Amino acid sequence: MATKKSTKTDKTKKANKAEAAPPAEKADAATATPAPAKTKAKKAKEPKAKKTSALDAAARVLEEAGQPMTCPEMIEAMTAKGYWASPKGLTPAATLYSAILREIKAKGKESRFVKTERGKFGLAKK
Repeated sequence: MATKKSTKTDKTKKANKAEAAPPAEKADAATATPAPAKTKAKKAKEPKAKKTSALDAAARVLEEAGQPMTCPEMIEAMTAKGYWASPKGLTPAATLYSAILREIKAKGKESRFVKTERGKFGLAKK
């Protein structure tokens, strides 16, 4: 099978056709109205109650207790009062401990928690 070779004349013909085509005017494009987009009407969703985080529950438990507590004590109190339950975690006390330390480090004096002694946390005075 023989393939057609492109020659200079073929290339120049294509270039001339491209130059001869009138450029699209920008004004026409701006005045043209686009077709309306089809959208489905979404049903209004009821806002879900925000789930309490472990840190929020810990702050609440510490406020009610009025004294520093260890993380296992906080986890036990949070679960007993129904503020927060571990979502199938094996070490919720270690997770809470780490989260409290991260908040203290990140927020500094603005943190809700303060480390009172080894393994115990209390509420920061405001």
